[in-house]
Amino acid sequence: MTTPALNIDGIDVFIEGDGPHTIVMIHGWPDTHRLWDGTVAALQSQYRCVRFTLPGFDVAQPARATSLAQMTALFSQIVEAISPGQPVTLLLHDWGCMFGYEYAMRHPARVARIVAVDIGDHNARAFLKSLTASAKWQVFAYQFWLALAWKLGGTISRALGNRMTRSMARALRCRTEPARIGWQMNYPYAMQWFGLLGGFRGAAQVDPACPLLYLYGERKPFMFHSPEWLAQVARRPGCAVQAFHTGHWVMVDQPSAFNQCVQAWLARTKMTTT
Repeated sequence: MTTPALNIDGIDVFIEGDGPHTIVMIHGWPDTHRLWDGTVAALQSQYRCVRFTLPGFDVAQPARATSLAQMTALFSQIVEAISPGQPVTLLLHDWGCMFGYEYAMRHPARVARIVAVDIGDHNARAFLKSLTASAKWQVFAYQFWLALAWKLGGTISRALGNRMTRSMARALRCRTEPARIGWQMNYPYAMQWFGLLGGFRGAAQVDPACPLLYLYGERKPFMFHSPEWLAQVARRPGCAVQAFHTGHWVMVDQPSAFNQCVQAWLARTKMTTT
């Protein structure tokens, strides 16, 4: 692993590759920048790959809950530092999608294109309507469990919070090493269910104007997008949708197919974004 190229507001930023276009990779729960190891290996010969661990997601560091506005501001600082003269491509997964979409909607001139993995129109009415009663219960059950683990880990017992968090990660078939998973990563769920730091009130509706590649896993009890979202993305010029026979962590379950799909789409859209 390379040493950090920059440290911005306490966040180590890693830069690998020296291509003409910059890809900023943003992970979700319960991961770190290491989620993108295989993707960086596949792309760094052609692209400048930038990644970092979200605030509070490094269990070796103090807990650091970060509001939506603060996260957007952090992303802005990072993008301005690593690519001041050119917009970037965002490669997003899970909570990285939710925070990354917000950045893209607030700063559209700084984002040339987006590759989003497994999270689509998360705050749209169409998405909520697409969920069955059973799916809504499942979403509540795992998310509230993690929100509660954050609360208990920060106030009563870190060990209990960690056990709760790691047990849910196992149940969801996450391959991240348990030692890298901790209660402090769960603050986005506390934002969602407890309104921590203002929650997600005022978040922009997900409708980026730039080219978008949406990739998702089909082997899940429910989707994180509506059928309308798939249709909308698929019919927009320069955009594409691709399903994989995987779970939520597409880039880990089928790394070769994932990387090939991303590379092919980036090559097709390169002339319109540089």
